[in-house]
Amino acid sequence: MTETASGAARKGKDRRKGLKMERIFTQPGVHPYDAVEWERRDVVMTNWRDGTVNFEQRGVEFPAGWTMNATQIVASKYFRGAMGTPEREWSLKQLVDRVAGTYTGTGVAEGYFASDEDAEIFDHELKHALINQYFSFNSPVWFNVGTSSSQQVSACFILSVDDTMESILDWYKEEGIIFKGGSGAGVNLSRIRSSSELLTSGGTASGPVSFMRGADASAGTIKSGGATRRAAKMVVLDVDHPDIREFVETKSREERKIRALRDAGFDVDLGGDDMFSVQYQNANNSVRVSDAFMRAVDSGSDFGLTSRTTGEAVVTVDARELFNGMARAAWECADPGVQYDDTINDWHTTPESGRISASNPCSEYVHLDNSSCNLASINLLKFLDENDTFDVDNFVKLTELVITAMDISISFADFPTEKIGETTRAFRQLGIGYANLGALLMATGHAYDSDGGRAVAGAITSLMTGTAYKRSAEMAGVVGPYEGYAKNAQAHKRVVRKHAAANDDLRTVGEMDRTISSAATSAWQQCLKIGEKNGWRNAQASLLAPTGTIGFMLDCDTTGIEPDFSLVKYKKLVGGGSMQIVNQAIPRALRNLGYQEEQVEAIVEYISENGHVIDAPGLRPEHYEVFDCAMGKRYIKPMGHVEMMGAVQPFLSGAISKTVNVPEEATVEDFEHIYFQGWKLGLKALAVYRDNCKVGQPLSTSSTETEKETEPAPEVVEVNRPVRRRLPKKRPSQTVSFSVGGAEGYITAGSYPDDGLGEVFMKLGKQGSTLAGVMDAFSIAISIALQYGVPLETYVDKFTNMRFDPAGMTDDPDIRMAQSVIDYIFRRLALDHLPYDERAALGVLSAEERRAQAKGEDPAQVAAEVESYAQSAPLTPAERAAEEEERTGGGEPGEQRSTTELVERSQGFVADAPLCVTCGTKMRPSGSCYACEGCGSTSGCS
Repeated sequence: MTETASGAARKGKDRRKGLKMERIFTQPGVHPYDAVEWERRDVVMTNWRDGTVNFEQRGVEFPAGWTMNATQIVASKYFRGAMGTPEREWSLKQLVDRVAGTYTGTGVAEGYFASDEDAEIFDHELKHALINQYFSFNSPVWFNVGTSSSQQVSACFILSVDDTMESILDWYKEEGIIFKGGSGAGVNLSRIRSSSELLTSGGTASGPVSFMRGADASAGTIKSGGATRRAAKMVVLDVDHPDIREFVETKSREERKIRALRDAGFDVDLGGDDMFSVQYQNANNSVRVSDAFMRAVDSGSDFGLTSRTTGEAVVTVDARELFNGMARAAWECADPGVQYDDTINDWHTTPESGRISASNPCSEYVHLDNSSCNLASINLLKFLDENDTFDVDNFVKLTELVITAMDISISFADFPTEKIGETTRAFRQLGIGYANLGALLMATGHAYDSDGGRAVAGAITSLMTGTAYKRSAEMAGVVGPYEGYAKNAQAHKRVVRKHAAANDDLRTVGEMDRTISSAATSAWQQCLKIGEKNGWRNAQASLLAPTGTIGFMLDCDTTGIEPDFSLVKYKKLVGGGSMQIVNQAIPRALRNLGYQEEQVEAIVEYISENGHVIDAPGLRPEHYEVFDCAMGKRYIKPMGHVEMMGAVQPFLSGAISKTVNVPEEATVEDFEHIYFQGWKLGLKALAVYRDNCKVGQPLSTSSTETEKETEPAPEVVEVNRPVRRRLPKKRPSQTVSFSVGGAEGYITAGSYPDDGLGEVFMKLGKQGSTLAGVMDAFSIAISIALQYGVPLETYVDKFTNMRFDPAGMTDDPDIRMAQSVIDYIFRRLALDHLPYDERAALGVLSAEERRAQAKGEDPAQVAAEVESYAQSAPLTPAERAAEEEERTGGGEPGEQRSTTELVERSQGFVADAPLCVTCGTKMRPSGSCYACEGCGSTSGCS
């Protein structure tokens, strides 16, 4: 697929060269759709929080080999047209035709192909690769291409802000437009003068942090407006800005505020009524550190902060103290991350057109201000053949196909602002990457944190980028280099030579990486030769994105550069329901490691039951590391992640979307070490997240309010002692079973015969004797207090919204989310034993009452009807069965609904991941973002 040839004139164009396409997977005369078995499926997606159906489309058509999870996500996210109309897409064929047809048509019109036959080959190969899950474009392509709406193809944007009010207000507007379309943007605020500098009018400037508040509020408003994905943004400040300390501490101060508000009883949970008072939560923050600053940290020197208006140093700080402050803030709340400015700009292909000052929200796209990048990711596991060798030839050909299609898209793409459109069309930035690296390494018997694993990853990344730039040089010979190339030719050549030199330095340790590395060396040699003659079509070619939603579309076990999340997965079935499966890479890995088939079966069965490999029958301890995952009994150490990033970074035009997770017990010094090593290893950006760092400290059971003192009365008054009203020996009671965040338990509530709660006993299953004893003592204390006349509403007021683990989803349709077991128990008691008026005052309503309230109806009327019906018409056995079905969502109590929940249940710990705001399913990490297996939503921009 690397030749060029003369082609016939098209649409009035002069006779010119064109790309000579080569078939990879298809056969002449056979349409790719005819080579696949198709089947019809029904897609019905429910909201786990309230049981309602949030998407339904029956009879959709997909390849039989696609999982139900991929089917649901594509049908619900990417099919266009109003539901119930003839325009609604119902087949993957229609979706792929819409997208691939636009790419092929534009390629023909723009003169990319040598002949009509080459255009047909391109079209067929593109469609074959898409329907067989070899790669995927980023989500905006599927949303927009071939529709009547704006044909935006980019997911990543970088904006710019100057030191003027007009520019700042333009930033707010441009960011809002990008968020409205479901994408994300990043910006560097370092040009804005500091809060210690004067305005031309004589007053003092507000400083960049003050303007972050307005932008944060705007992002939060647009997010709550229900866009396809939430607003995602990155805010960057240079380390030499005089307001750097304030910037570093913005989110850590807010985290302390969240804890204080929760302690005081405010609702600051996700979507809580009082969450609006917490600022800066809609952005990722990063500090741009220079080599000079890092050398000052290393030597313990002072470092100067520079005025934005005069360019002079206005204050000197202790570099190590400032670095420690950055690490401490990140330890406390995960922000700020770091971006290594000099490293980024040393690999910059177009420095004559401006410095690289910012990134997109996930930090993988780094290039010029007011620019964008469209992404695509290759499914690496598709190139592992039956003999478990990597198919180098077809990987190269597919990379050429994908990078060609990505460049074509810039010719028809629309952009959110004219400035972004101008820059992108002038520099044609692309971001080809991959997914399933972790699964590929495991399947081939390579530990993620090993020299062999890093060698394979580095060789694949080098081959991908070398091939992409080689094809870019070939396209430059056909349709010309990018507009800004002439001005930046020497710099671009220098950077390509740096990539090639890094490839020459790649240390190979095994046969697999040696073969790939040899092909990469050839690709870079051809790239330099052709590029010297033609230049390059694209200012940049590659990066590693988080591949959230498209990772599910591709049925990937692992996303981006990430290792495997866990050894067991949650899989939806085509006929409905779900099942737990062991990763398919595990049997392949065991066979590659030399285990016999009966040993493989025994180890796989052990993993299925236990979720880990420790003490698996017949598995040698030296092979444990092959099965290390992102979380679990054996998790990959933090520096293992950093070193993997260091192994692939020299072979990427852009950077890497990845968060380095560290255990809760990690120290501030650990953060300093990781940030410093990231600089030494040549990374461009790095973020670190400590488990549970964004969860407030366990709340005290004592009230934070001080009792008001009253003036003593002049005379002595007799105080009546309360009288305990004991329950009769025989009394009515009700037992409720529950599950909160996977923890199961029971509430038994006894009442007086003439009504009124008199005792409560709370049991948690599978808990240690200490916790069981504490719960018994707590139950007795509450029961005695109730019998002495303490109103139930007092306890409901004090104990609801108390937050600690276990917390999360429940199996109760009236209380879908609980912040703790105690929070759930007292909400349930309120619903069962308090009248509507008192519950409403406490903010505790049933599901029916909430639905009525949302419709504008009177919830009190619903409550009265429910009470009347309960008294006059007891449930029939069939109705009780239906009610139980609704309560459990058709499954077992406490049933997991995602891989994260499955891991929590099997391994007995809580993953520090948010719940999906769309469907309530617990998400799992995807690069520096999170992705939902239930509906495909992501917390980021790619």
